[in-house]
Amino acid sequence: MTSQDDKVYSSVDYTLIRRLLVFIKPYRTSLFIVFLFTVIAAGMAPLRPYLTKVGIDSYILQKDEQGLLMMVGIIVSVLLIHAGLQYFTSIMLQRIGQKVLYNVRMEVFNHIQSLSLRSYDTTPVGRLVTRVTNDIEALNELFTSGVVTIFSDILLIAFIISFMLATSWEVTLVTIGVLPLLIIATIIFRKKVRVVYSETRRLIGKLNAFLNEYITGITTIQLYSQESSRFKEFDEINTEHRNVQLKTINYYASFFPVVEFTSALALALILWYTSSHIFEGTMSLGMLIAFTQYAEMFFRPIRDLTEKYNTLQSAVAAAERIYDILDTPIPMQDDSDAKELRGFTDSIEFNHVTFGYVPDKTVLHDISFSVKKGQMIALVGATGSGKSSIVNLLCRFYDPNAGAIRIDGTDIRNFTKTSLRSKIALVLQDVFLFSRSVADNISLGNPSITRAEIEKAAEALGAAEFIRSLPQGFDTQMIERAGNLSVGQKQLISFCRALAFDPDILILDEATSSIDTETEQLINASLDTLMSNRTSIVIAHRLSTIQKADNIIVLHQGIIREMGTHQELLKQKGYYARLHALQFGH
Repeated sequence: MTSQDDKVYSSVDYTLIRRLLVFIKPYRTSLFIVFLFTVIAAGMAPLRPYLTKVGIDSYILQKDEQGLLMMVGIIVSVLLIHAGLQYFTSIMLQRIGQKVLYNVRMEVFNHIQSLSLRSYDTTPVGRLVTRVTNDIEALNELFTSGVVTIFSDILLIAFIISFMLATSWEVTLVTIGVLPLLIIATIIFRKKVRVVYSETRRLIGKLNAFLNEYITGITTIQLYSQESSRFKEFDEINTEHRNVQLKTINYYASFFPVVEFTSALALALILWYTSSHIFEGTMSLGMLIAFTQYAEMFFRPIRDLTEKYNTLQSAVAAAERIYDILDTPIPMQDDSDAKELRGFTDSIEFNHVTFGYVPDKTVLHDISFSVKKGQMIALVGATGSGKSSIVNLLCRFYDPNAGAIRIDGTDIRNFTKTSLRSKIALVLQDVFLFSRSVADNISLGNPSITRAEIEKAAEALGAAEFIRSLPQGFDTQMIERAGNLSVGQKQLISFCRALAFDPDILILDEATSSIDTETEQLINASLDTLMSNRTSIVIAHRLSTIQKADNIIVLHQGIIREMGTHQELLKQKGYYARLHALQFGH
């Protein structure tokens, strides 16, 4: 996934806008009604100055009170209908916009869930959070009012000019004679604001990424007293963001007075031109009043169009980043003929598997071994030897570059990922618990796992006692990162989670390395229950935990160096025997 944070948008990408409009398709009937009422509202708006002209010239100057009252009634009716149309279109647009944003956010979230682990390794979490929150929110005004309002403003300008020309083409030319000044100011403004919008989006993403990393690593930062250096780094990013925002404020503060000045200049020209003709008797007072209203109405949509262009610019900047995620290919998608893995009856086989996370660096070289159903195998080796990579391939977080992994003779790529992973429970060294209840952390919200099964799993592993001692027992809410539990307690809950899901294949990835001796003894006493009738793959540095394994696979730099039982490997006096001697001192 490539980052778009540093990109400056030189123009509105209308292809991208069209892609965004796809999300509106389900609501096109409602949107058509909105456009219809928008056209009617835009056509009614210029009626007020025209009716005012008629009221002044035909009734006030003629002292026709009855006619004037009738005209006032007509003007009020027009205003009420126009207001009603605006209210209706505003409500409908907001509802459509919110539904569209909901759909966009769900699609982005769903796509993020489907990305490969490599995408998460290379993309800061804060940046992903920005995409789902800030960037989608930046589309809000585009969907809720932007496109329709732009259409409405263009229609309004066309109707105003039509009414003005119908009233007096000479005064119309005088009114729009100031437009070159406004066009030049608008071009300069758009060019300046375009750059700061892109800078603002980039810095928001940078702020979110920094905050996510800082808060996640706060323990390390405080332990090494790095608060002041991190504060300085945050201050630099925040200062840069503030300065960019101040630039935006300055540009707006300069542009809108220019618009107001242009509007006032047009008004002055109208007064100058019409007053001389009024004195000569060739123009009426009503025409003067009407054109002052037209001038006011004329420059308002022009100013709005400038703002809406910036809305489009901001939306494009956000949409580009959103589509940067949506266009990221989903790896390892299920084939159309992929089948469900119903059960595991015979064996797991790694057949000449070669794999690397990046193309030019292989971490597993020609790995071959098999595991029979019900067996326990252990993976042993130094850090970086490829133990976790084997687990990642079996769970199909990645696919091998060469070779195949088979379950009961079928390549796992021919199974759906969901059915494959439903047969596997993976317990990691670094346990992640959600900010929910203990029970929810064990079941992960799976409705098929009942409360009785949750408690039964805890009882089987000896975790029920400490869980019930918590303030609300199984309903105790975890704070962020489960800070209200010890490392050992969190690991116990992860074991309960694995047992509750009743997997065919159990993988323990350094699962007991962070646990104190007392808790380890408790877990070891329950491992027989956990592994009963299951195929188990255990990654461990502590060789004492794997001596009962049916097969121990010794890895070194991505190659299988030795394979056999504990006793067989000791007799070989090879790599495993040296590791054993180092740990046990003989």
